[in-house]
Amino acid sequence: MNFKPLGERVLVKRTEVENKTASGIYIPDNAKEKPQTAQVVAIGNKVEDVKVGDTIVFEQYRGTEFKLDGQEYLILNLENVIGVM
Repeated sequence: MNFKPLGERVLVKRTEVENKTASGIYIPDNAKEKPQTAQVVAIGNKVEDVKVGDTIVFEQYRGTEFKLDGQEYLILNLENVIGVM
């Protein structure tokens, strides 16, 4: 991958969500909410509190989704990151 976010942005890949409930019921993809956790893949040059490989929690419905090399990624402004796990 050859992508570097600019400024205070981070490139993340959402973590996978379990598609089965504890009682064994399968949840279809269109009924699942997108996860609010992701793994950091790349960071901009002004990002200090987050590093590549961190798992972050971010505000729901934020960021810009796009595909790169067949993978889905999300670009977030650092202000939309709630915390690091």
